[in-house]
Amino acid sequence: MPFDLQRARQDTPGCHNVVHFNNAGSSLMPQLVLDATINHLQLEAQIGGYEAKARKQNEIEHAYDAAAALIGCSRDEIAFIENATRAWDMAFYSIPFRPGDRILTAMSEYASNYIAYLQVAHKTGAIVEPIPDDAYGQISIDALRNAIDERVKLISITHVPTSGGLVNPIAEVGKIARAAGILYLVDACQSVGQMPINVEQIGCDMLSTTGRKYLRGPRGTGFLYVRREALERLEPPFLDMHAATWVARDRYEIRPDARRFENWETNVAGKLSLATAIDYAMQWGIDAIWHRIKALAYQLRSQLSPIPGLIVHDRGIIQCGIVTFTVEGQAPAEIKRHLAASNINVEVSERTSTRLDLEARGLITLVRASVHYYNTEEEIERFCAKIAELANF
Repeated sequence: MPFDLQRARQDTPGCHNVVHFNNAGSSLMPQLVLDATINHLQLEAQIGGYEAKARKQNEIEHAYDAAAALIGCSRDEIAFIENATRAWDMAFYSIPFRPGDRILTAMSEYASNYIAYLQVAHKTGAIVEPIPDDAYGQISIDALRNAIDERVKLISITHVPTSGGLVNPIAEVGKIARAAGILYLVDACQSVGQMPINVEQIGCDMLSTTGRKYLRGPRGTGFLYVRREALERLEPPFLDMHAATWVARDRYEIRPDARRFENWETNVAGKLSLATAIDYAMQWGIDAIWHRIKALAYQLRSQLSPIPGLIVHDRGIIQCGIVTFTVEGQAPAEIKRHLAASNINVEVSERTSTRLDLEARGLITLVRASVHYYNTEEEIERFCAKIAELANF
């Protein structure tokens, strides 16, 4: 079936205001997700927050089914967290590291994650080791395999780095982690909603993601997957009366499911809206979404590449909807400013976001344009024409 672009844009009010190529930052919400957010907040205002939650309990529970269906797991392996960073943190900081334990990661690892590695390393004596890239810029599977020994406590990588179009081979990493019995954490912030994700095929023990990017949910939403078999190896860094039960004056019991990583107070409107966004994505079909995003990104790279002075910096065997580039003589921040004046949204990726990767490539900053299925071929042509004008200044 042909992709119903007209419907996608009719469902997305923001399409009438901007050319939005910042979907890797935060995508445009469809109207029904916006409605879900506003309607629940209005209900809270009308009858009370606790009462609104009680009335919507079935819909809240459906959120776990929706997330589980999206990534191929069981509902008891899902925890809803206030954002992807905290979801990732709850998983990472639950691991008991000791002196000499090794944390293996990728050169393209995201700053927030790497800062957490360094903090834990400084506190515990664990060692952080980035695995070299292969010839295509993705994590080297051979180098990772050769790095495995009995001291490796965790393999943790970002599936789709923030500063380029590559897609790391996380299923191949998973095979190595499973064979060695090593905990495996995946940051899927930029990939869930953009491409098919199945945690069984990946072989990860933990996976975190956000609502605001390719799932098209609101900001301040996210969820965490934790494999049932890994739960007892992980103790959340903090607990409350939702994550655990106070069973005696001097004793508590932690929940047996992934909700041990949640806390009692939560953004109910955000959870309902994220569930709505997941259901909406599943109606389109993740395979269909992925096919269209790849086609749009290929068109964007193809039309950008011939522009004099412009270099597309994306790497990887598989490339996704994130397209990064520089223009000779034009600062990325200035390009962003000029585009914003024409109602075109992009983002700038800085070295501080993926320091190891950009330092190795001799780059300081990049323009990041990221497409979604509601973008059009005509928007890409307009965008590239605008970049060509800037390149000629």
